Amino acid sequence: MSIFDKLKGNQGATPTAASTAKKQGSETFTFSALPESLEQMCALPEAALDTPFQAAALTVCALCAYAAEKEIGISMLNFLRGPRPLSGVDISFLDDRFRDKKTYVPFSYFEGAVPQNDYTPNVPFKITVSTNPYSYDNDSYCKLYITSGGADAPRAVTLRQKGDGKWCLWEQFLLPDIRTPKSQDPWA
Repeated sequence: MSIFDKLKGNQGATPTAASTAKKQGSETFTFSALPESLEQMCALPEAALDTPFQAAALTVCALCAYAAEKEIGISMLNFLRGPRPLSGVDISFLDDRFRDKKTYVPFSYFEGAVPQNDYTPNVPFKITVSTNPYSYDNDSYCKLYITSGGADAPRAVTLRQKGDGKWCLWEQFLLPDIRTPKSQDPWA
């Protein structure tokens, strides 16, 4: 390689993992069953965390597990968060979000889950994760969106890419209130 080639930089070089990971549009994931343990989640192909879409879809699965069994959900979320495990404040926030029988909220992100059927998803479980024009505005971060059957606008999940190319959960905004399930709605 000549000195001129070095000065030109990487022109014509093969794209890096970071640049090829910037997929636009949406990706749908299908699960025959939701993972009920960290081992089951790690056995899923999405647990490779090669794309931010995989990490976002598994975040919803982990939140569903948290709603059913807190300690299992914590272990799944810690796996997804990589080198940054949940803090006491994070766990307190999650506990607060699931108070008052709101364990249905994470299930609302799966296809078919709406207030009229008490957020009972179709089986197999399908979830669609999407980008918008601003999803990749910050280097090493990606903000993706997932639509709830009980909300008017998609909710965000931010992922961060590690040096090895794997994507980890950075923060999620999936647990705000949504429409009340029909069986709990006194006005239904």
